[in-house]
Amino acid sequence: MAGLPDVADAAQLRRLRSDSASWLLAASDIVRSHGYGATRLVPFDAGTNLVASLGDRAILKIFPALLRGQFLSERATLPAVFRRLADVATPELLHEGERDGWSYLIMTRLDGIPASDVWPQLGEPGKEDLLRQLGRLIADVQRVPSGSLLELGPSWSDFLQTQLTGARDRHQRLGLPPPLLARLDDLLQEAAVLLPRNPDPVILTGEYIPENFLVARDGEGWRVSGLFDFGDVMTGFGEYDLLGPSAFMAAGHPGRVRALFDGYGLSPRDIAWQLKRRLLALMLLHRASDPVRHICIPDWPARVRSFDELQALIWPD
Repeated sequence: MAGLPDVADAAQLRRLRSDSASWLLAASDIVRSHGYGATRLVPFDAGTNLVASLGDRAILKIFPALLRGQFLSERATLPAVFRRLADVATPELLHEGERDGWSYLIMTRLDGIPASDVWPQLGEPGKEDLLRQLGRLIADVQRVPSGSLLELGPSWSDFLQTQLTGARDRHQRLGLPPPLLARLDDLLQEAAVLLPRNPDPVILTGEYIPENFLVARDGEGWRVSGLFDFGDVMTGFGEYDLLGPSAFMAAGHPGRVRALFDGYGLSPRDIAWQLKRRLLALMLLHRASDPVRHICIPDWPARVRSFDELQALIWPD
């Protein structure tokens, strides 16, 4: 019986994932134990964990011990959101288990095309339409009762405090432009006042980006058809989940920004300076915050000298 090796850190996991021959035998044993017979597994190159398709029927996702939190998050979220969204499918959890200190899930495979394959080809009307749908999807997910997901942790209050405490070191290490780094402490003080510590908690994925949802043809356009990857789910302040689409997709285009906010349910009156300031603060506090690499506005560091200018660039009127 093939085994899964220990991995001590993310670098070892990346090397293992790229050498599929070293883990596919163990993966095949796992799926056979759940009655899938000699189904051929096809590994996915992208992602963090070990992921392979079982034909067009199912997906196997294997989590190392160092990412057990992602396993717990995905295991809890899949049944919570399954068949709870009006127009968008999510995977059904079929099986779970443990193997050699690793955890795994088997879930149904969704129909559709990765949005990341389609997004670059769209004109502005198509991008605005997709962002409006994505805003609506975020709002739909946040209307699903949080239930047992409240137990995942961290609490929003603890998360916010941890991010505030580590923000300066993080952004200094990641190369935030010096004019902004010099003003970061002032922004963090604003954030501590502007951001609620105990909001009504909603489901947050933190990752509404083209790599994590699927689209399907809808007449001459595209519709969002599937949502997956719930390894970083927590509960907290709903505006947090507007950050991924703002940085990666809206990217400072006024029409796209308005479409995203409109889909989410924000009226023009809601889109005030205070909202944008909260979003800017949250962008600097996001779990994956790396503005230099994640704000998809060409040469943005050379175009701003202050956080006010950055805010206006990302969320223009």
